[in-house]
Amino acid sequence: MLLHKVNLQEELLSERKKRQSEAAILAQVQSILAENEWEREMVTDKLQRKSSTISNALQFDLLETDKIFHIDQIRKICVDYRLRFLDSSIFKNEIPEEAITKIRSLEKQHQTSLDGFKIIAPSKAFHLLNYDDPLLFVPIGNDYYYLIHQWGTEINPWRKLMVLPFKNLGYFTVTAILFSALLTMLVPENNLSKSVPMASLIVFLFAFKSIFAVFAYYFFMMGKNFNEEIWKRKYYNN
Repeated sequence: MLLHKVNLQEELLSERKKRQSEAAILAQVQSILAENEWEREMVTDKLQRKSSTISNALQFDLLETDKIFHIDQIRKICVDYRLRFLDSSIFKNEIPEEAITKIRSLEKQHQTSLDGFKIIAPSKAFHLLNYDDPLLFVPIGNDYYYLIHQWGTEINPWRKLMVLPFKNLGYFTVTAILFSALLTMLVPENNLSKSVPMASLIVFLFAFKSIFAVFAYYFFMMGKNFNEEIWKRKYYNN
């Protein structure tokens, strides 16, 4: 008896026909796709909608510990790099599809519906009232947040140094002092120090007063404020 080789695709098709018709299969697949699309639209809607949710019921044993952060840790990063930690509803850039997928995966894994999303990003990434390396969080209670997704390019390593003068009034003042000292060293004394007692100190104080005044005028007239004050504020002019 001659045995023919088996075509696995034909065998699969034969088995499928025994169990259900092609129309039924297509209808089932279409139903699954439609349900998935509806679920993704629901997630997108929650990301764009203002929420008062302060905690989500997640199963602790299923969480990745390297994605759990306390509000104090978030605050320090925002202050150091002059970033804001605000509701996803005022984030003006597009949330990537990968983030939507991760939210749906987390919801299914924990059998819950997530809400109250927060994002860490530069001020220009938000629709502030009167953009670099966003991070998407969800609150899990007791001032802890769970990191869901990070996208974009890595933040400039020089950013922390560049925004250091704006961390608080102390750093602002120290920066003005350093600039004043540098300017004082650049001013040629010649015979000035011989004819005017404490000439270097006078030049330094004059430079400090001028530099501090110019810095402060530009900073506050532009509606800016210190990093420690703005990291959770949704207003532009503060």
